[in-house]
Amino acid sequence: MKIPFHKITDTSATLIIWLLTLVAVTPLVLVIGYVAVNGFRHLSFDLLTRSPAPVGETGGGVLNGIVGSVIILFTAGLAGIPLGILGGLYLSEGSGGRGRHLVRLCIEILQGVPSIVIGIVAYILLVVPMKRFSAIAGGIALGIMMLPVIVISTEEVLRLIPSELREAGIALGMPRWRVSLLVVMRTGMGGVFSGVLISFSRVAGETAPLLFTALGSQFLSFRPDRPMAALPLQIFNYAISPYPEWHAVGFAASFLLLIVILAVNIATRTILARMSFSRR
Repeated sequence: MKIPFHKITDTSATLIIWLLTLVAVTPLVLVIGYVAVNGFRHLSFDLLTRSPAPVGETGGGVLNGIVGSVIILFTAGLAGIPLGILGGLYLSEGSGGRGRHLVRLCIEILQGVPSIVIGIVAYILLVVPMKRFSAIAGGIALGIMMLPVIVISTEEVLRLIPSELREAGIALGMPRWRVSLLVVMRTGMGGVFSGVLISFSRVAGETAPLLFTALGSQFLSFRPDRPMAALPLQIFNYAISPYPEWHAVGFAASFLLLIVILAVNIATRTILARMSFSRR
């Protein structure tokens, strides 16, 4: 029995797609598995509650890095979230064609800029004038990296809002800016929030910008105007160190950071799934 040609091509294309998917997913699975196996063994309560131990001593933790990451990410949110949401709102609801084109062009260029370049720019514009490394400079650098994700996701979500809602608000005599803020933004708030979460997961593991801005510290600090530790910085320093004790703590910290990023991505997927279900 002769097999039809279209079935042969369909089966071949399916096999090729599955093969390419396997090739793309295998490195990710290997990296996650390697970090999980080596990091889970060294997870402990001390990891979350103690600062790093001196060289040559076992134990110690990454409490200073956890606190520093929270402070730096909070600063990044203050710098990037309002500007990113306003930028996405302008691209979705604004009426100026040339201005919107310029903003979109800048966001697309910024999206392709390497993180280390952003760190160098932040070093020149913030660290040098302040004459010190600081969590503020690190947070602003990460906030700049968050902008493209927030702007693009906000624009795409707001474009999905039915135009009838805008027309109804304008028909009731509301100004266009009030319709955009009180009707469109409120309707798409779930999607905007998911974009914010994605941007946080995007920058939570960045190391290069923090090397030029926050620098890092072995001590617990709550002062954002001073050098501050961060979890990615500690992982980087532990990974390049010659001490086996630091390697163990580095694997555990990597596994902890991996769990946090996966949790954020799962939360984002859940929000988007609920939004799509509510539209139906």
